[in-house]
Amino acid sequence: MTVITISGTPGSGKSTVCNLLEEKLKLRYVYSGMIFRSLAKKHNMTLADFGKYCENNREIDHELDDQQLEILRKGDVILEGRLAGWLAYKNKISALKVMLDTDMQTRAERIVKRENGSIEERKKEIIEREKSEVARYKKYYDIDLKDTSIYDLVIDTKNLTPDEIVEIILEKI
Repeated sequence: MTVITISGTPGSGKSTVCNLLEEKLKLRYVYSGMIFRSLAKKHNMTLADFGKYCENNREIDHELDDQQLEILRKGDVILEGRLAGWLAYKNKISALKVMLDTDMQTRAERIVKRENGSIEERKKEIIEREKSEVARYKKYYDIDLKDTSIYDLVIDTKNLTPDEIVEIILEKI
């Protein structure tokens, strides 16, 4: 049974890497952010507003956690999500836990390329979103998102192509 978690900051390249891994490994790929985005849309909120809403409405995170844990326990999956690695770690689910990150400028540029807008606007959104997530995850889980000690691989994606990142992950497997 193969379980890979891909966590990371917004714009770090998680989805691109997961799509390539899915293709190479023929594993099911689940993006937990899509569930979160659909819930934000359902509540008629922006991601930033929905994140703030979640700070005081624990049931949203609980619902997301339950779905992700079920996916992790079934196995043979690549699960992408901010807390995917932490969920595997805290629930003693055997997984290769990968964290992707890079600097703010690079992340903002990637998000603009993908979703348009201005770099300054995207930086502001990233900062707001991360501030909300840090508060929420500390409050609900006692998790410090800056703590990367639980990951098997921590990769700075700035000067690497998606294929190079995938090769690093495949070597670890």
